[in-house]
Amino acid sequence: MRIRATAAALSGALAISALAVPAAQAADAPGPGAAKAQAFASAAQTPTNAAADDAQGDTTITNVTVNGGKDIVVGTSLKKTFTVSVTATDPSGIYDGYAFLWHGTDLNTETGVDGAMTPSTDHGTCTVVNATTSTCSVTLVADPSDNIYGNILAGRWHVFASAAANDGDYLTKDNYRSGWVKRAAQLTTNASPEPVAKGATLTVTGALTRANWDTQKYGAYGVGSVQLQFRKAGTSTYTNVKTVTSDSHGNLRTTVQAAADGYWRYVWAGTSTTSVATATSDYVDVK
Repeated sequence: MRIRATAAALSGALAISALAVPAAQAADAPGPGAAKAQAFASAAQTPTNAAADDAQGDTTITNVTVNGGKDIVVGTSLKKTFTVSVTATDPSGIYDGYAFLWHGTDLNTETGVDGAMTPSTDHGTCTVVNATTSTCSVTLVADPSDNIYGNILAGRWHVFASAAANDGDYLTKDNYRSGWVKRAAQLTTNASPEPVAKGATLTVTGALTRANWDTQKYGAYGVGSVQLQFRKAGTSTYTNVKTVTSDSHGNLRTTVQAAADGYWRYVWAGTSTTSVATATSDYVDVK
């Protein structure tokens, strides 16, 4: 799947261009991606003639925030709605700010983009900071049944950002900042036997799974290092007990000595493509 995406600044108002998917390439998209590629093509608009990192005058973008600085975590069915905020300044004041996310290597070539998340409006919602500065926000949606069509999209996404001033000045940046779109991870914990005699062996099992955007189902993560943590009854802090490595099916299993009543859980730190995960704790009564 390939998406051609460009953007333009037009008389101080910013407009997003087409997302066009050639039919022959759409047919090669992985898993259910072909249908999603066709959906991109159906939604295409008329492309504009913008240059990369275009500028006129003294408009400056001073900050861009994606999802409040947090990872965008997407599962297999629920849409993830988030905002991108563009803060910009110009002596005449800011008229508009705009942003979207794209995945790939080059926004300005047919083969350089394989994913995009764009707003449903052509303008941001702006809040005036002072006479020269405003922060403008747009709402984006990561949808596993639409624009999050396959596992190849997990990881770093680029942020196109633009701002337009009241005097007609503008600035567009193809790749102002990065945002992280990650496959949602899930983790379980089960400690047994319950109850257990003090000093006896306690077996702690679990499983690490993550969203598979190719199949739209959760599947085994595979081999990964997970922390086993314990919180003694009557306290509020978990401590790391040991590192446990999951097998190729994501299964976790280890043994510890039962010393006190308390809560056991597995914690996964995540990767560049997979979200963090903390299992629901399992309480064990030690007799």
